[in-house]
Amino acid sequence: MTGQMIAMVCDGPDGSVREERRDVPVSGRGELLVEVLACGVCRTDLHVVDGEIPANYPVVPGHEIVGRVIALGEGVSGFAPGQRVGIPWLGKACGTCEYCREGRENLCDHPEFTGATRDGGYATHAVADARFCFPLPEGLSDTEAAPLLCAGLIGWRAYRMAGPGRRLGLYGFGAAAHILAQLAIDQGREVYAFTRADDAAGRDFALSLGCHWAGSSEELPPEELDAAILFAPVGALVPAALKAVRKGGRVVCAGIHMSDIPSFPYADLWGEREIVSVANLTREDGTSFLTPEIAGKVKSHVVPFPLADANEALRRLREGEIEGAAVLVP
Repeated sequence: MTGQMIAMVCDGPDGSVREERRDVPVSGRGELLVEVLACGVCRTDLHVVDGEIPANYPVVPGHEIVGRVIALGEGVSGFAPGQRVGIPWLGKACGTCEYCREGRENLCDHPEFTGATRDGGYATHAVADARFCFPLPEGLSDTEAAPLLCAGLIGWRAYRMAGPGRRLGLYGFGAAAHILAQLAIDQGREVYAFTRADDAAGRDFALSLGCHWAGSSEELPPEELDAAILFAPVGALVPAALKAVRKGGRVVCAGIHMSDIPSFPYADLWGEREIVSVANLTREDGTSFLTPEIAGKVKSHVVPFPLADANEALRRLREGEIEGAAVLVP
């Protein structure tokens, strides 16, 4: 395919992107070329543009990509031109390291990450490794589907790691939490939502989705939790969550980046409480979550932005002004 595309490029860790016109790329062996239909704006994108996680600058951010296949590279099977696909954060795994051989490709020693070490979806076109693309269920609009490619997938992985307990706490009620809350409530869980002390609107939003309780992250919930998932990248919330979970409870840190965790008394960890982290995702997370039975049960609350307004979307996300998830539409 020939022609020009538009990409929003981050040149380095200055917190912003700029518009650039470039040639539409060619899909190589094993790759798909897609026309981007929508791309979610994730907190990880902030970490990329702020230099808080490794990236290959200049880079096009964005890893919650919904696209339409327009060309297949040599050797690609299982996809067809015109098909709608999702492209997630894990863009490629080596397949040969110890972790890949054990089926834990999310811990790959030589990974590539969409929107960080390879160009992502803040653009009109993108190229992706076909092995790490997912067919998307019908019934979800492009903008509704976009946040599911990271907020949904990481939330799903964290949810399964949290265990089957009835009372689940979610710290940081943004894109991931609002998706996961719907799923947990549908499955009969009691969801306790924690927000910043000054975020009354976020607590109202959580309650409107059916959460059992919503309060400040500085508060203890009215009941002890079986597990807590931290989506906010604030290390100080780890000791707070430990105090909120019962004996044998688990605290899951779901962010790719977090500020330092302050010291805390051993008594807060004692009682066989656990702290675990979520690292990236596996293809199995995608195939198990992106189904009508799971992803089809949730509705992403999205705030759409034109692609050219990517910096404004990033600013509003940084300032906590997005209810639900921001999505760029070319």
